Amino acid sequence: MRKDWIEAFPAAQRETARAALAGAFGPAQIDTVTPVGGGASGALPYRVEVGGRPYLLRIEGKASPLRNPHQYHALRIAAASGIAPVVHHIDEVARVVVTDFIAHRPLQTYPGGPAALVVAIGALLARLQEGPVFPHFVDYPDIVGRLFAHVRRTGLFADGLLDAHFERLGRISQAYAGGLDRLVASHNDLIPGNILFDGQRLWLIDWESAYRNDPLVDVATVLDTLATAPALEAAFLRAWLGRAPDADLLTRLELTRALTRLYYAGVMLSGSAAAGRAAPDTDLSCPSLEDFRQAIADGLLTPGTVETRHLLGKMFLASFLTGAEPPGFEHAVLA
Repeated sequence: MRKDWIEAFPAAQRETARAALAGAFGPAQIDTVTPVGGGASGALPYRVEVGGRPYLLRIEGKASPLRNPHQYHALRIAAASGIAPVVHHIDEVARVVVTDFIAHRPLQTYPGGPAALVVAIGALLARLQEGPVFPHFVDYPDIVGRLFAHVRRTGLFADGLLDAHFERLGRISQAYAGGLDRLVASHNDLIPGNILFDGQRLWLIDWESAYRNDPLVDVATVLDTLATAPALEAAFLRAWLGRAPDADLLTRLELTRALTRLYYAGVMLSGSAAAGRAAPDTDLSCPSLEDFRQAIADGLLTPGTVETRHLLGKMFLASFLTGAEPPGFEHAVLA
């Protein structure tokens, strides 16, 4: 047994990690501990090898005021349904989880290409939504409104610059509430980084935002990230719904897509605000999707920087207002 494996963790997290691994594996030997890339949430994930088998230990980041209290309940349900990796230990107080480790391959390598991938995601999403429901947390327009209100309060933008977005959010929320007829188990952050392909099948991970919600929220996110071409959109919707969507569903889907775009604008811009700016931004102009991708390719924008996230946030704001294609969540940008 390596005596120094605990040193792979930050000093402040070592006892949390030690207790979690003891809870999962008892006195079993810990062979190796290796940090793995984290996402935008601030979680600390580690690959832990025990008896020659890999597991994932994930210590959550600092809880936010908008923290979902039902994430671990949702994770247990999803794991029991074979949608999330097998869970070996959860400590809700310490906010730490041990699961199977999924050695994933790029989604671009999925057999059959993008068309087969979106069909598989649609079928997996249908399984999730047809299964046991998660506890309710908050109505989706409310969580979008809370996050957007936070962005407005930070002083990130000059006074009045986001007024048009605030007014549109009010109109959309009112129309949206009138058409909601059912709530289902929802992941609520179904971006490509939270969908893993192990060479055989897909898994959904990172259940921090999971609670009972409108089924179209996950659908809208997939449409704006992976099923972005008309043929892919049609294939995904048919795989998810079991038939072609009717006009009423498509109309409601447009409302939901506007809300998810404003939500992700809030995610990006909250991070930008936390980093601080010398003065409020007075300009909402942003590049087209093609120009943004070219700037990344040319090295004019650096993936993962505050500047790039701020620009992404403004692109999502523009998409919310106009319905233009949003920037999506290419892994290279969010890594």
